[in-house]
Amino acid sequence: MRTRLLEICAGSVQSAVAAQAGGAHRIELCQNLEQGGTTPSYGTIQRVWELLAIPVFVLIRPRPGNFHYDAEELSIMEADIRQCRALGCAGVVLGALTQAGRVDIASCQRLMEAAGPLQVTFHRAFDACPDQHEALEEIINLGCQRILTSGGQPTAPAGQQQLAALVLQAAGRISIMPGSGVTPATIQGLVEHTGAHEFHASAKKQLVGPPAAKATEFDTPRWETDSAIVQELLGRLNSA
Repeated sequence: MRTRLLEICAGSVQSAVAAQAGGAHRIELCQNLEQGGTTPSYGTIQRVWELLAIPVFVLIRPRPGNFHYDAEELSIMEADIRQCRALGCAGVVLGALTQAGRVDIASCQRLMEAAGPLQVTFHRAFDACPDQHEALEEIINLGCQRILTSGGQPTAPAGQQQLAALVLQAAGRISIMPGSGVTPATIQGLVEHTGAHEFHASAKKQLVGPPAAKATEFDTPRWETDSAIVQELLGRLNSA
């Protein structure tokens, strides 16, 4: 039986450290999780790389919103990927689409060239593709190692039938990694119904801080990865 892997989406240095403490096999490092995640700062990447022994994959996404990027945005993404290579990261997480929602082959090839020897995950831009079966073949041809996807649904449990179909179509050529809504309560069902071997979760818990002296627009909820939730996810993943 193939080894099952748990990737934790970490939005800060603290979350990355907690993910490793809980036993995660790998992290996807990002910032601004409440907006779907964007590329973390150079300082964040450097500090996480210094503190972690497990592989660090960095999200390459210059802004929130759609996945159709102009020339300037692609140049920024290439520069960020080169920084990740220079820092010694294990991989990057990327994706680009045309205005019609298809995989933007030319843009993705540019980013893949910048990544060089790094492993590459195609992120949930895949879930915005109207034809996932076609997109899967295109991403395989690009040379990506895995696809992070919820099967085109808001959560992976809701998309598990499509996830199972994608795993069958991939036939070992690329890893299909369910993400979104992956919790201790859902991970065993996803293992049993999809046939996937890698799973992506945030394992996050809302922080409770002292009451603010004055309410402002900066008082937004803060979430961090909880090592106990990571441990529970792993326990259920291994016993499925």
